[in-house]
Amino acid sequence: MITKRKGNKRIVVGLSGGIDSTVSLILLKKQGWEPIGVTLKLPAWKDTSWIAESINIAKKICKKLKVPYFVVDAQKDFTKKVIGYFISEIKKNKTPNPCIVCNRDFKFKKLFEMAKKMGANYVATGHYSRLRELKTKNKKLKTPEYQLLIAKDKEKDQSYMLSGLLQKDLKRIVLPLGGLTKKEVYKIAKKQGFKFFKKIRQSQDFCFVSGKSLPAFLKESIGEKAGDIIDENERIIGRHQGSHFFTLGQRKGINSAQGPYFVFGFDKKRNIVYVTKNQKKLFKKEIILSPYHLISGKKLKKSINARVKTRYRQELAPAKIIPKNKNSLRIIFKNPVFCPTPGQFAVFYDKEKCLGNGVIA
Repeated sequence: MITKRKGNKRIVVGLSGGIDSTVSLILLKKQGWEPIGVTLKLPAWKDTSWIAESINIAKKICKKLKVPYFVVDAQKDFTKKVIGYFISEIKKNKTPNPCIVCNRDFKFKKLFEMAKKMGANYVATGHYSRLRELKTKNKKLKTPEYQLLIAKDKEKDQSYMLSGLLQKDLKRIVLPLGGLTKKEVYKIAKKQGFKFFKKIRQSQDFCFVSGKSLPAFLKESIGEKAGDIIDENERIIGRHQGSHFFTLGQRKGINSAQGPYFVFGFDKKRNIVYVTKNQKKLFKKEIILSPYHLISGKKLKKSINARVKTRYRQELAPAKIIPKNKNSLRIIFKNPVFCPTPGQFAVFYDKEKCLGNGVIA
């Protein structure tokens, strides 16, 4: 059951042409909402055929469900806010997470803009996560507080990707799939007669460039700058064409017969990539997050115990979170975690509740 919010029933639904956003649309209509389908047209590097295909499929879906449909050309803003951020972080030898930044700074803002034009109060997407409205007796609170929760389907949970959202965002967002498993979503789509989802390109590393094309994308966007690959004993064991082609913990692309080697550091000024055979060097017991963000909108005033992810597909790791100053947190893990990488987002949880995130310094 999708929780109704106050106000009119009109709601903008972000559509990709995929199964998740389609089933979100189906469920909303069944619950009495008045959905409007919206696809944000994004840029893509080299292969752009899938964009037209996605729009064409989303258009067919809306026609079948008798739902208004619009395409918003968002290429310029996406390039500036998401791709620009991605390239900037890569140049610093950091590991960006464009999906968190996209949801925080771009996607929902664009959908909210469209909702305003359409006279809709709410926006929905096909993300696997749940929202909970806190019941409060405090009359001073003009609006209730919303919590972001882990999805029913733990394997598909995307609360990590939504961890940068604000209270003002959450109060206007509906997430229809949070209480469903992927299998249940497929059943709903099949029951409604939608069987064409395999035609559309499925998940990849980033929506604007596939993982296989990433080195070529970086070469075109940043260029090449040859330098040395040096081991922990200060021996040159190879050459690289640019330190921005590597990330901490990376094993692939280090061509040495003496391997396997793992990237464990950079010297930006000397253009050196440091590698090690000792994988244990990549495990860390402590990290600093700066800046950080709590979904509640508050600041952390005292230490708490939580579970932390330092990358999307990682298992939650028990840790203590300690306020360092007003913009930074210190994370002490119960057990060392593999390669928490500067630039990545660490997301922290209290049981099923996503508390917020911070950038690994």
